[in-house]
Amino acid sequence: MAREDEERIVDNEEVSAEAEESGGRQDNELALPSGGCCMPSSTSHRFLALIFMCLLGFGSYFCYDNPAALQEVFKRDLKLSATEFTLIYSIYSWPNVILCFLGGFLIDRLFGIRLGTIIYMLILLVGQLIFASGGILDTFWLMILGRFIFGIGAESLAVAQNSYAVLWFKGKELNMVFGLQLSVARFGSTVNFWVMQPLYDYVNKFYQGHRTLGVVLLLATLTCVGSLLCALILGYMDKRAERILQRNNNPSGQIPKLTDVFTFKPPFWMVSIICVAYYVAIFPFIALGQKFFMDRFQYTPTEANNVDSLVYLIAAVSSPVFGFIIDKLGRNVTWVFSATTTTIGAHLLLTFTDLNPYIGMTIMGLSYSLLAASLWPLVALIIPEYQLGTAYGFCQSVQNLGLAVITILAGIIADKSNNDHTWVQLFFIGWLTVALIATCVIWGYDKKQRGNLNMTPAQRINFVNSATYQNFE
Repeated sequence: MAREDEERIVDNEEVSAEAEESGGRQDNELALPSGGCCMPSSTSHRFLALIFMCLLGFGSYFCYDNPAALQEVFKRDLKLSATEFTLIYSIYSWPNVILCFLGGFLIDRLFGIRLGTIIYMLILLVGQLIFASGGILDTFWLMILGRFIFGIGAESLAVAQNSYAVLWFKGKELNMVFGLQLSVARFGSTVNFWVMQPLYDYVNKFYQGHRTLGVVLLLATLTCVGSLLCALILGYMDKRAERILQRNNNPSGQIPKLTDVFTFKPPFWMVSIICVAYYVAIFPFIALGQKFFMDRFQYTPTEANNVDSLVYLIAAVSSPVFGFIIDKLGRNVTWVFSATTTTIGAHLLLTFTDLNPYIGMTIMGLSYSLLAASLWPLVALIIPEYQLGTAYGFCQSVQNLGLAVITILAGIIADKSNNDHTWVQLFFIGWLTVALIATCVIWGYDKKQRGNLNMTPAQRINFVNSATYQNFE
């Protein structure tokens, strides 16, 4: 008998002895039918966990775009210029240039995914409370401080959310899961655009000026409280699953280090570039979108909000559908290329044609959904599982660096252009071109190295089996 087989038998005997001493509770859980809804490996149980996984980001995304839904209100009540308004968004991103990467590393090395998620959710909640308090007190620096703290928690929470998804769904329905997470998160953004202006109008009957704004932001904080409850429930479910399934997330026993990032392969760096170049053409555009649609198409603030939120609404519906399709067809790199190309087309339609803006925003929403469902799972194909927190943290960090800088630049361009938004749009299109080039580099490198990034699911199975067989030999 091989030595490793003998060790496996000894390990199993030790586990059995520990289970008998524990009073039988674990035995009862392990005896659950494999298909039962209480068994963590069952589809129904995993998708119950997915519900809480998705709702983790609802409060974060709802509160993130509170300023965009009330852009004119912020400028009027707080007397802000476009550049000062975009500071609310850029200050969110600045701390995460470093802290988001560190947050992912801390999940891998120190906190673990469960404690890390709860800690980051609490930081997010505190930041939103300070942001709302600054509105009530008409203290802009306090609002900026709150937004700074909110950003620290929100982006690190996104890293934890991605890590949860890979932990529960890698090799199964991962593309669809990323799509569903985006769907619920962006539904939170959409609901924000729907309700914040009517809520402000209602609260304005009882309060005036900046106090109205502060109270509305305080009410928005309730969504973060709901997300915190989801983090606690999901943490309990994951701890139970780890015990029952005797899960080992790092079978090699390697310890994650910050310097691991320098060992990541070139496709990962291209994915990081796409994270910056693509998303800076979406989020800052939406943040400035209300003004764009009011000037370009003569819409009222409410009408402008409706069309501006369309990207998020479409993402909420189409993301899981695209994820399901990609799970079946694979070819992630091809989908990323298609999504980037059609997003460029959407910006061109909005800038240089008189077509109804709903057409351009619909294309943008579908493209954004397609990219998110196909891009983020690529990281799990490139990076070992024990380094995923660090890898996703780095992606979020470089994305936030781009958003911090580009949002400010976009605001400056908007201030200097005298309500002519052509230059801002060309600025966004230029960044999308960079994303397109990075996608081509991934495709070329993967083809040259005979990698699995643009394979079908069946081809990836054969690829993994072949690699395993070669290692065995």
